[in-house]
Amino acid sequence: MRRFRLVTYNIAHGRGLNPIQGTTTRRRLRSNLLKIARFLDELKPDVVALQEIDENSLWAGNFDHLEFLREFGNFPHAVFGINNRRAGLINLSYGNAILSHHPIGEWENIAFGNRQLGEKGFLFAEVEAYGRHVPVANLHLHYRSRRHRLDQVARVFSYLHAKQAAGAPHWSVPPVVCGDFNAAGGPHDAPGRLLAEMEHFGGYALHPAGGRTFPSPLPTRLLDFVLVPAHCRVVRSEVLPCWLSDHRPVLVEIALD
Repeated sequence: MRRFRLVTYNIAHGRGLNPIQGTTTRRRLRSNLLKIARFLDELKPDVVALQEIDENSLWAGNFDHLEFLREFGNFPHAVFGINNRRAGLINLSYGNAILSHHPIGEWENIAFGNRQLGEKGFLFAEVEAYGRHVPVANLHLHYRSRRHRLDQVARVFSYLHAKQAAGAPHWSVPPVVCGDFNAAGGPHDAPGRLLAEMEHFGGYALHPAGGRTFPSPLPTRLLDFVLVPAHCRVVRSEVLPCWLSDHRPVLVEIALD
């Protein structure tokens, strides 16, 4: 039996617990990202879904955070989903990303809108792990508006449904969906709504069942989730104690029977 271990983690642009973006030195950013890379390496995940990660942003040291984490975390594969790009004096380039110990086949990034700053989106990738094709969707939703979040999860479901309808019989399991939902797991906000929509694929469970992820020093809210297909046996599901971002990471391990 093979086990597939996934971590979802909003790394807050590498700034750690500094609440003000753009005031963290490049040296401090690199030090914090190195700690994150070592933390992830110790977990030995198959896949890491990252949110708020920068490719080349002035406020985040003007270097590629994904490549840094890939190299120092010992991940051979990675894809970047940039949802925000702005050139000029204050250059910005950031979004979501996936690190993987397994080859990544087809992948695609979808931004929910076209703003230059503050745009959200999701990154879809097919991970070829242990002789199986595991589809993963990594999302980051609107942090203030429930209406926007509901519209965004509808976009995610419509995309996955269209992928299946277009012919995805090679998927070994239905899509695993994870990320920063910016909402609690009740039935009337984004996690609950997407959970209901994903019944189309045969039923899902929302993980973790308990714990809190934000803010990381003394968390009061659970905002980060992994939606696991119901027929997959969950071996481990927990919020990890970690203070390298304002979010705590979530780890879910499933048995690929």
